[in-house]
Amino acid sequence: MTLWAIVPVKPLKRGKSRLSSILSVAERTTLNQSMLVNTLKTLKSIHEIDTVLVVSRDPAALAVARDFDAKTVLEDGNPELNTALRRAAMVAKAYYANQILVMPADLPLVKANHIKDFLALSGEAPELIIAPDRRKDGTNALFINPADLIDFYYGTGSFGKHLRAAEIKGAAIQIVESEELGLDLDIPEDLKILTEIEERVKTGTAAY
Repeated sequence: MTLWAIVPVKPLKRGKSRLSSILSVAERTTLNQSMLVNTLKTLKSIHEIDTVLVVSRDPAALAVARDFDAKTVLEDGNPELNTALRRAAMVAKAYYANQILVMPADLPLVKANHIKDFLALSGEAPELIIAPDRRKDGTNALFINPADLIDFYYGTGSFGKHLRAAEIKGAAIQIVESEELGLDLDIPEDLKILTEIEERVKTGTAAY
């Protein structure tokens, strides 16, 4: 079986606009790039993943991806996320990918062992393994087997939409709820939670 990890990335200078009340453009750009680098390093260290593919309309983000020997797809214009993911999935399937892991680049707590544990839940097709965000509304990590099992429904309520799509296909479904996979950085409250977690880790009162 061939597994491709797809990482959708917004323009580094424009991503995380909802953090603009507490972070400058330069700070958000640095944050976005550091999270992308961390995500790529993590994914490339996992031997179960055969190929990492970054899809973005930002040449700077794609340049970072190529530094880590990831394949890239340049999106023209301002495509909607699900459209970009469909195109990336088509590329993966053209290279005979049997399974797809969609992993966003804004999960600051995720380490290789978390993704390995997530992937280790895989059994037989058809199946879907999904990690919701901490609000149980969005989708943070998504594993689909086979690669064309369902369409993508990222956006408001995507967690429930992905579950329903898999149910319709009669797929086995596993839901993974964890602090590491559940925390993405979208709003100031998320950044505050990240800071609190990092402080707990420093003082030895929590581990991840």
